[in-house]
Amino acid sequence: MTEQRVEFRVSPDRYKHWRVSYDGPVATLVMDVDEQGGLMPGYELKLNSYDLGVDIELYDAVQRLRFEHPGVRAVVITSGKPKIFCAGANIRMLAASPHGWKVNFCKFTNETRNGIEDATANSGQAYLAAVNGTASGGGYELALACEYIMLIDDRSSAVSLPELPLLGVLPGTGGLTRVSDKRHVRRDLADYFSTKAEGVGGKKAVQWRLVDEAVPRPRWDETVAERAAELAARSSRPRDAAGVALTPLGKTRDDGTIRYGHVEARLDRDAGSVDISVQGPQAGPPPGIGAARDQGDTFWPLAVTRELDDLILDLRTNEPELGTWVFRTEGDPARVLAYDELLLAGAGQDDWFANEVLHYLKRTLRRLDVTSRSLIAVIEPGSCFAGSLFELALAADRSFQLAGVFEDEDPDAEPATIILGDINTGPLTMSNGLTRLQARFWGDEAGYEAAAKRRGTPLEAEDAADLGLVTFAPDDIDWDEEIRIATEERASFSPDALTGLEANYRFAGPETMETKIFGRLSAWQNWIFNRPNAAGPDGALRRFGTGQRAVFDRKRV
Repeated sequence: MTEQRVEFRVSPDRYKHWRVSYDGPVATLVMDVDEQGGLMPGYELKLNSYDLGVDIELYDAVQRLRFEHPGVRAVVITSGKPKIFCAGANIRMLAASPHGWKVNFCKFTNETRNGIEDATANSGQAYLAAVNGTASGGGYELALACEYIMLIDDRSSAVSLPELPLLGVLPGTGGLTRVSDKRHVRRDLADYFSTKAEGVGGKKAVQWRLVDEAVPRPRWDETVAERAAELAARSSRPRDAAGVALTPLGKTRDDGTIRYGHVEARLDRDAGSVDISVQGPQAGPPPGIGAARDQGDTFWPLAVTRELDDLILDLRTNEPELGTWVFRTEGDPARVLAYDELLLAGAGQDDWFANEVLHYLKRTLRRLDVTSRSLIAVIEPGSCFAGSLFELALAADRSFQLAGVFEDEDPDAEPATIILGDINTGPLTMSNGLTRLQARFWGDEAGYEAAAKRRGTPLEAEDAADLGLVTFAPDDIDWDEEIRIATEERASFSPDALTGLEANYRFAGPETMETKIFGRLSAWQNWIFNRPNAAGPDGALRRFGTGQRAVFDRKRV
């Protein structure tokens, strides 16, 4: 556990580093980082550099723009400091942080930038980076997440990725991938750009596709407003819809338990595991998507997604030694499927709220996919692994479904079942663009079709195992022993090797920009951060700013 527990719940009235303003369909996010407002002691956030605390606020702002401001059609990200847009991740923070902190920090910032791109692609909120000063490293990577990049042309401002020449590492927030796969910068130019510490500005930055437009300072404000208006005009967001407030998330936490309204986690430090229970809805869904909007953030799919999102972030950041997460559910499967059907129907009618809830659930499940923890699903009598909640079992590395019932405890209970719904074959895609069901049956079309045909049918353990929808189906005699062996075995393995194993198996099929960022780039960055050339006492990361040159081991491995 980290020495200081990190809290991901925040609200605009408590922002230290961002200001948000609204002008009709355009919102402006101003980055104005408080130098003395670091999340941890020991560094100053100079030059609009950021740490995890800065990005927690940005993530919160992006979420609120989607749910609380449906009338916002374009978002401008700019700097509140003169001549500097953002200097990227704070180097003193990185140099002083343990390895695991660096990896989790980069993962969260990646997810936040993916959320910005998702808002543009799926919510009609286009992001414009108004780079009104130099953007280096993570600062340029923030701009790269935006749909349109404007750079002020003042003969001094530039965009750069200086991590390799100055720090001996790589851009940790998808920069290399977005330069090539999103901006379509030519390979040789990208190679030169990524080794040129001072970066590229003006017309050359436009010619190389590093930015979309370079604008002289006298016309800057006017041109930014024009481009934001153009982006807003192309949006399909509703003009007059009322937003849904994201009220403070109810949560209690002590050393052994984390509780929310629908989710509870019990922490077993001796076993190195967490038992996570998700409660299904207590009542049926409202009569229509309009009534669902009226429920606001108490609407069950939104409420449970917010809780899961916060729990994943809390455990991932604050409990790195709890390496196995065991998922259980409880409730009525029919109610879960009814809520799913309401969301799908609303999205089919282009309802903005239904769309946002579905995409938020998608992003939260993707956060689970890329989390370096072993995931086990336990399906027992009384479970509601159906539809959207069955995605937790599909995301698991292994799943166990009880064959029959616990004869000594409740011989008259209904056997455990799973139910596939339409939501499992549709919008909840992984980072590779496939549904978890497609990824499960990658290369086995017949298996996929056989499983998909059983949508809506409660499947007991034998049928579920025969269809390949669960891993094992032990009876009550072997049940406790099977679960115990699985969790204890997991705890006995190398966490590093498990992380690599799981990351490889979870993403079958095609590679996308997102899988490259989380797989290829993260794996290399993880390795580079551990190497003495970057993180050793004489490495580039530690010697940056001291006036001393880094000492490199010159062998290529």
